[in-house]
Amino acid sequence: MQNIRTVKVARGIFWIEFEGADLRILCGAPADSVKHLMKSGLIVSVEKDGVSRETGANAILLSDLPLQNGSFNNLAELPVLQMLYRQGMILPGHPGNTGVKPLIIGRRDQVDAQMNYIYRGNYGLVSEEEIRDTGTPAAAAAKMTRMKRRFAFGRICSAGELLDTLVVENDPVAIRDGVSIRRLRLNVFEFAYGAESVEIDLNLAPGEDYESPYPLGFHQFKREYFAVVHCGEGDGWGINRPCMSSILVFQGRIYLIDAGPNITASLLALDIGINEIEGIFHTHSHDDHFSGITTLIRAGHRIKYYATPLVRAAVNKKLSVLLSLDEGSLSDFFEVYDLKFDHWTTIDGLEVRPLFSPHPVETSIFLFRALGSDGYKSYAHFADIAAFNVLEGMIADDSESDGISRSFFKRVSREYLTPADVKKIDVGGGLIHGDPEDFRKDSSEKIILSHRATEFSTREKEIGSGAPFGTTDVLIPAIQDYAWKSAFEFLGLYFPSVAHHQIRVLLNNEVVEFNPE
Repeated sequence: MQNIRTVKVARGIFWIEFEGADLRILCGAPADSVKHLMKSGLIVSVEKDGVSRETGANAILLSDLPLQNGSFNNLAELPVLQMLYRQGMILPGHPGNTGVKPLIIGRRDQVDAQMNYIYRGNYGLVSEEEIRDTGTPAAAAAKMTRMKRRFAFGRICSAGELLDTLVVENDPVAIRDGVSIRRLRLNVFEFAYGAESVEIDLNLAPGEDYESPYPLGFHQFKREYFAVVHCGEGDGWGINRPCMSSILVFQGRIYLIDAGPNITASLLALDIGINEIEGIFHTHSHDDHFSGITTLIRAGHRIKYYATPLVRAAVNKKLSVLLSLDEGSLSDFFEVYDLKFDHWTTIDGLEVRPLFSPHPVETSIFLFRALGSDGYKSYAHFADIAAFNVLEGMIADDSESDGISRSFFKRVSREYLTPADVKKIDVGGGLIHGDPEDFRKDSSEKIILSHRATEFSTREKEIGSGAPFGTTDVLIPAIQDYAWKSAFEFLGLYFPSVAHHQIRVLLNNEVVEFNPE
């Protein structure tokens, strides 16, 4: 009888479970590993005691190496969030909350890095002092802390309260229920259970990379004067599409709004090179909006990074612990620019206004606008908003209690309904995401429903629509050819000693387009 079941889920990702032991291990946790488990049928929805929840792993084996072939290996935040919330391991009174905590297994330095990284991913800034250090006034910092504690079910827990750890060196180490593990060599492990053993190799072959769980095809779009390319309408769990994100095209330049998992696959599918990216506008530090930032570090220039000081501070702390670097590493890799809440900032002609959005971590939603021949055209990107009924349930009439004030609720609900020519909204539902019904009376010209894995109902489609990958909303069309302008600047950077008139000679030839594959 076989007591150990092993499944190769994807390149560098394995599943191992043990018959008779309460142990199911995700081996390897690169970006979108949860989606790979779902796609393979290893995470499914079940019902127990009248409560729906998901199955899945309850332990994670980390790679010995934080990087392989230029990609980050250990991005365990979403797998842990799936355990804590979707399996119910942290939810009070939930049938999935049995007292067993998610277990992180691996080398000491990688375990410590992941514990801090997941802690920051779950909470962001964790004290009034950290919030005040961003320049936030003391009174506002106190209010944010009370709101944060309400999202956290009353208090900020330490990483050790959320997770268990097991350090593995070269000698066999007991996990639980008779299962043990030892390292055979770098990134190769042996699990033993009873008389059986199995070897797991987390090494990628030279030139090999992690797989995207969803096919995207290839798409071409024109570099417009002002346009939105929809490159992600899903969430961290939907197996068929990337997480909520957008690409802004302004005067032919490329700007990202957030950078989620497998961003390389998304950019390749849209025929965009990393070196073409001018900047990124960042909403918050959850991995489905953050983990692709490690890919942007590999660009040939320091990409411009735009965020509010609150969001920047949370991202900086999370990135620093992930890379095991001193705080401040964000500015080593990016050209950092701070944005001010509720204030219009002009960036080379593009105007942006961030608004504060209640969320477990520090979060901004964005309004963008540009001036065209018939006035301003606008785009609103509202990622990770909260439903009105959730926020209303958080109202605390006592100003010292955890929660939010009634006046703050009214302000946020009013700002969520700010009209735009195109508005993308988070309708993921649950405790920390939006509800499409809140936008039934929104006067925006076009509403894109996003950040959800499930299908939209007919009633929800009366409010807004989805947007297939690669769909473009043109707000101000381009008259000139921005592709030629970009090519001229690109060649000038590559060949700085070549005279501009010689580059113009080269560009005065037929342009040939070809399939990226």
